[in-house]
Amino acid sequence: MESIDPATGRALPSDAIQRVLFVAGAVHVYNIPPMTPGKGHVAASWTADGNKRQIFTARLRVIETAVPGADGEERVKADIALEDAKNGQLFAAAPYTAQAVVEPVSDSSRFFALRVQDEAGRKASLGIGFEERSEAFDFGVSLQEAQKTLGWSNQSGGPGKPAAAEQKSSAEKRDLSLKEGETITVNLPGRFGRRKPDTSPAPPDSSLSSFSLPLPPSSSSSLSSSGPRSPGILPPPPSASSVRQKRLSAQQLGFDDGKFGEFA
Repeated sequence: MESIDPATGRALPSDAIQRVLFVAGAVHVYNIPPMTPGKGHVAASWTADGNKRQIFTARLRVIETAVPGADGEERVKADIALEDAKNGQLFAAAPYTAQAVVEPVSDSSRFFALRVQDEAGRKASLGIGFEERSEAFDFGVSLQEAQKTLGWSNQSGGPGKPAAAEQKSSAEKRDLSLKEGETITVNLPGRFGRRKPDTSPAPPDSSLSSFSLPLPPSSSSSLSSSGPRSPGILPPPPSASSVRQKRLSAQQLGFDDGKFGEFA
């Protein structure tokens, strides 16, 4: 089965490769009014008045086509085709050459404005509406995949180098390998040599010498000054004679405790 170019309806070369990124069996196509300045496209105006702007229900396909060129490089493109669901006849095609080809509306996530183009290059805007939000989401994902294949950048949103060609050119620029017979010589000056470790002792810090405290006395010196004493033993109590002598000296000074210990 020969491949057909969705944009022109003509047969593609036998070595062309096509890949279908997305298929929706029932998409409503509308004849939409011009875009409202400041608001964009509004889907509510498409379905008003008893849905009179609807043209028919089509099958939508997002097709990626790779055609080998004469110079050996592939030419990759993507198209959005609106076809008759019964016989597959092409109704309209939109070459996906820029992100502006598909514009979302301002009041719904299921409707889009699609800029179609015929073989003569004439352009027109049609409205498309999905019955399910999941289909509209998958449609957006397929467009993102097509953008990666086409090598578009997120900032420009237009055609650029294909991703494979861009990776190939960057790989050629980064080839820093040595060819056969090439060598590298590195000369390091003497000042970059390894330092010898410094084995000289560090001088004492004079700033800390003034804060040095004397060493505490040893246990032997403390014992020699106070006399020999076993650790943990209390001194003996005073003898009776010393107590009596102290009491007699108090009576001689005129103090008498009396019988009950009060002063006379």
